[in-house]
Order: sequence, then C-alpha cells, then structure tokens
Amino acid sequence: MAGFLDNFRWPECECIDWGERRNAVASIVAGVLYSHTFIHRRAVRFFTGWWIMIDAAVAYPTQEQMNHAFHTCGVFSTIAFFMINAVSNGQVRGDTYGEGCMGRTGARLWLFIGFMMMFGSLIASIWILFGGYVVPKKEVAPGLAVFFQNAFIFFRKKN
Repeated sequence: MAGFLDNFRWPECECIDWGERRNAVASIVAGVLYSHTFIHRRAVRFFTGWWIMIDAAVAYPTQEQMNHAFHTCGVFSTIAFFMINAVSNGQVRGDTYGEGCMGRTGARLWLFIGFMMMFGSLIASIWILFGGYVVPKKEVAPGLAVFFQNAFIFFRKKN
C-alpha cells in the first residue's frame, strides 16, 4: 500500500515540487490528523459539559430559575481538570521528575488535590440537583445541566 499513489498524477503547481516533497507532506498531514484525534478524544467530553451549561444559562437566565452560584461547581471542576492533566504518569511514578517542588511527592500531592476537587465538584452538583430542584419540585432541567456538566468533565479521558 506504500506506493498506491505512485501512478496518481498530481495537479501541476509551479510553486511546489510534489515529486520531492510527497513524503514530507504526507507525514505532516498524518501528524496533524493524529494530533487532532488525540486531543479530540479528551476534549469532547470537557467541552460538551460546558456546552450543556452554557445552554442552560441561556435558557434559564434569571436567578430564580437557575442560581448563578451553581456555576461554581463547573469552574472548580475545570480547574481540577487542568490540574490532573498537568501531571504526567512518569512524574507520579518518579521516572521523569526528580527536581522541583517536592519532586515525586509534590506531583502526587498535586494530583490528589486535583482529584479531590473533581470528586467534590461532582458531589456538589448532585447535591444541587436534588437539593435545589428535585426535592422542592422545581423544573429539574437546570439542575440536570449542572450535574451533566460536572459528569462530562469528570469522565473525560486522562492522558
């Protein structure tokens, strides 16, 4: 399959010599496509969560319909998302990280704080759903938006 485009006639363009640069162009295109799919898998859930919350904020703009303080869970969940993804597996194992702020112990502590913030945000969103919308028998759509925002951010893919 390596040479299936050898007999394909590329359009003539005077500014690019495709004959000499075919492999380089193919490598660049493959790298861009791979990096897009790698980033895409992790980011889809994250941005879906925020999209749900933005939609709920537009649909329920008043303080009585959806308390604006409920956005705090999503903000802390987002901060925790970046904290968790800032630490690589090698740093936690101690393979690649020997210096800096407390070395391997600091990386583990940073990761632990990120996971606790993430769990706390998810638990708080469940409390908001039931305490703010289900028990008082209000419309539950804003509470579901808060919960699903945090659930999508929580269940994102770790590198």
